[in-house]
Amino acid sequence: MPHLTSTTAGSTGTGVRTALGIPGYAHPLVAPAQWAELARPGTPLDWVVLDVAAGPGSRPDPHCLEAAGRLRAAGVRVLGHLDLTYGARAFGELLSDAHHHLDWYRVDGFLLDRCPTERTALPGVRRAVTTLRAISDTTHIVLGHGRHPHPGYADDADQLVTFAGSWSDYRWSQVAEWTADYPPDRFCHFVHSVPRGHLDEALRIARWQGAATVYFTDRTDRGGRVDPWEAMPGYWDDIVSLVGTGVSE
Repeated sequence: MPHLTSTTAGSTGTGVRTALGIPGYAHPLVAPAQWAELARPGTPLDWVVLDVAAGPGSRPDPHCLEAAGRLRAAGVRVLGHLDLTYGARAFGELLSDAHHHLDWYRVDGFLLDRCPTERTALPGVRRAVTTLRAISDTTHIVLGHGRHPHPGYADDADQLVTFAGSWSDYRWSQVAEWTADYPPDRFCHFVHSVPRGHLDEALRIARWQGAATVYFTDRTDRGGRVDPWEAMPGYWDDIVSLVGTGVSE
């Protein structure tokens, strides 16, 4: 099965088609150019996460509504950010945030961030996912584990984030064997601190490991002190060009 030890230029392609999943940029007032760039025609986007204020915020935000509307008009799926706090979040609070995302920003689905990975937490996550699908029957659900969870989670979500971390960890990572039973469009990888010269290698790793939705950035987390996902990578045009080529050669 596909797993990584190392990759080299000219290696055989895996036939995995990739698109970009955006974990969530800073507020549109802070990063207007970045949100506008996401709506540019032809950008290979799978979805974009809208995180107003660690969720939908306390009231409707017209700037976020406008940004989300531009993306939907461009045919891009917009996901609302929901924080599961590793299973500690109260169900009522989660459901309230979901309703606000739907009512205020008309999101197309949700990223359930900080999702637990253990088998024992499955019933709680399953309850949340079932309820979210009930209040919006076309909703797209992404579980943001950040690492490989118990395989039972794959039965409940449209996609799983099975890696979220640094390039130094990603380049030597290995994929869980059970993922081979699912198509690549079920898995997402978010990788920060990727040097420009290693973008090709990072994409080959994702394709080899069977992840069809990716996000790479040269931004760092500064030892966990900052969010590496909130700003667009310095090499954004390179990523768009590289991912937009489709299947690796």
